[in-house]
Amino acid sequence: MTELPALIAAFTTLFIIIDPPGLAPLFVALTQGMKPDQRRAIALRACIIAGALMLAFLFIGEALLGFVGISMPAFRIAGGILLFLTALEMLFQKRQARRQENADEGQAEHHDDPSVFPLALPLIVGPGAITTIILFAGQAKSAMDFVAIAGVMFTVLILVFAALMVAIPLDRILGKTGINILTRLLGMLLAALAIQFILDGISQSFSLGA
Repeated sequence: MTELPALIAAFTTLFIIIDPPGLAPLFVALTQGMKPDQRRAIALRACIIAGALMLAFLFIGEALLGFVGISMPAFRIAGGILLFLTALEMLFQKRQARRQENADEGQAEHHDDPSVFPLALPLIVGPGAITTIILFAGQAKSAMDFVAIAGVMFTVLILVFAALMVAIPLDRILGKTGINILTRLLGMLLAALAIQFILDGISQSFSLGA
């Protein structure tokens, strides 16, 4: 897992799943009318909470699967299917609408501080991100592998924080059309990665059964 190709795959998958550019317009909507320092504090708090949740799933996610009797190959196949469905949502522009619904709900319930809900959960750490983290944790063979995965997670979170900090100018530069194009391109990449997860899970299942 510490090999460069594996780390690049982990980074790419998690980046596409979380989609920092796609979070930018939602952050603008959630923090509308707030001062820059308030927006900065909310973005930082959301990323810190998201990081804590990611670490929890990284270290106890696989143990939780074992506790309920789910094998890693089975979870890899199910996770691949979930990621593929997410990719389809991105390709057909359904995911952003669902995220907007979550954002509207969070704005209604937590108008003053949307950092926990819906920013940290489920916009940053959603089902897709949780699945991805557990899948890559299942590939870890040593403590250094877990450190490497944690490094990838925090790198993505840094990019999320940066995207939230430039949310207003980024939204203006890309526009609705630009964000739609970017989302579809990322959806294509995610679909290919999801199929690879499914194929790996099937291959592992046959290996264990042999």
